[in-house]
Amino acid sequence: MEHTGFIDGRLVAGRGNRFKVENPSDESLVAELVGLSPTQVEESIAAARRAFDDGRWSRRSARERAEIMRKFAKALAARADRLQELAVLEAGCPVSSSVMGAQVSTPLRHAAEVIDVYLSLPEVEENPLPMHERIGMMGQPVQSIRRYDPLGVVTAISAYNVPLFTALWKVVPGLLTGNSVILRPNPFTPISAMIFAEAAIEAGLPEGVLNVVIESGLDGALKLTTDPAVDMVSFTGSCAVGAKVAEQSAPTLKRLVLELGGKSAQIFLPDSVDKAPMHGRIVCVAHAGQGCALGTRIFVPEQKKAEVLEATAALLAKIKIGPANDPATETGPVISAAQVARCEHFVAAAIKHGGRVVIGGKRPAHLDRGYYFEPTLLDLPDNTNPAAQEEIFGPVVAVIGYRDLDHAVAMANDSKFGLSGYVHGLDKATALKVGLAIRSGTVNVNAGVVSAWASMGGIKMSGVSRERGIEGVRAFQQMSVLNLG
Repeated sequence: MEHTGFIDGRLVAGRGNRFKVENPSDESLVAELVGLSPTQVEESIAAARRAFDDGRWSRRSARERAEIMRKFAKALAARADRLQELAVLEAGCPVSSSVMGAQVSTPLRHAAEVIDVYLSLPEVEENPLPMHERIGMMGQPVQSIRRYDPLGVVTAISAYNVPLFTALWKVVPGLLTGNSVILRPNPFTPISAMIFAEAAIEAGLPEGVLNVVIESGLDGALKLTTDPAVDMVSFTGSCAVGAKVAEQSAPTLKRLVLELGGKSAQIFLPDSVDKAPMHGRIVCVAHAGQGCALGTRIFVPEQKKAEVLEATAALLAKIKIGPANDPATETGPVISAAQVARCEHFVAAAIKHGGRVVIGGKRPAHLDRGYYFEPTLLDLPDNTNPAAQEEIFGPVVAVIGYRDLDHAVAMANDSKFGLSGYVHGLDKATALKVGLAIRSGTVNVNAGVVSAWASMGGIKMSGVSRERGIEGVRAFQQMSVLNLG
């Protein structure tokens, strides 16, 4: 691939370190790239700063920006086949997986729909002053208005598991609201980021408004999170790296959107225990468990735990493990050898602390190439087990018994994470009561929504601020108050 960057409206060849992009299914070479140099990253920041400060984009009307962004969304959609091909090659997402929707079709739909979300929002809103404050000290009428303006230069650092989705929910609202954006993809899955550059050219985005930075290491990312010319950092990734991003951004008090890890709980009411095995299976086939919002902790009544384990193991035993390009594959690879090792580590830690492997727990013997881990079911004695407390990010699901629903809620909330949560129950009133007791940025009670109109975000170590929905658009705007007499 000749070009590994897009700076100031031009495709550029990298002048930095050479690195390889592997296919996690078989460790074959997808591409050998030359990443951008630190100097080129600085050039991208300078280009974005100029583009914002001179108003070539930020001072256009909302309607003008929306019209160009509709062309941008159409240009992305025209490349759907290529994006799916890259989701298989770079990310290792099985071609027939339901998660392919999250890889391609859902983000492409959201790219168009978020424009409607944005246009539905007023640029100014009146503050609801009480009547006695609507007359000033000199007897004049007073009006107080909230106004929303673009922030400036936004750094968008996306994740490897769903690279298009995690990039799109930074790039599109960031641009819509009038900011200049610098996209820095994860080095595991960088190629699809250049499709954003192609769409920018086709849509006629002004030079410097969108820049793309591909690199092999962290030097560029460090500049993008520390440079005073950057006003905001939107990052999706692990809690450890998210904390580093916050630390790096702190000296210049940048706006932060951090969408980080999770260890989401699924609580099954006694009347819905029969659904638990299928939901355990879903975790393992959902991109090999590489989803931050997946419900990897399954809580069931203690007296039903043995039958849930048996039924779940029977489902996991039938899962077809294999390369992502095989239409029969249900669970594909994880992203790297290090991620396989992480799965092994936490399975061993689970056993050390009293857990039991019911099925799986190792690399599949029949696959000697690629980064695979068997769909794994853990029987954990309690929620203090390391496999219940730490995000594994692999096809590993744990079942834990509860005494009563209060006990289930207490265990669900006993976590440093708070990204998502799930409650399943035929008794809808009780299920809702349990859902309201879960401390999480999103709680799904017998349903789930992935919409451009509904936001997602974490609490505690799962993140700061929100993406998608109204809040996900407003996150890229600066709110100020104008008082008029």
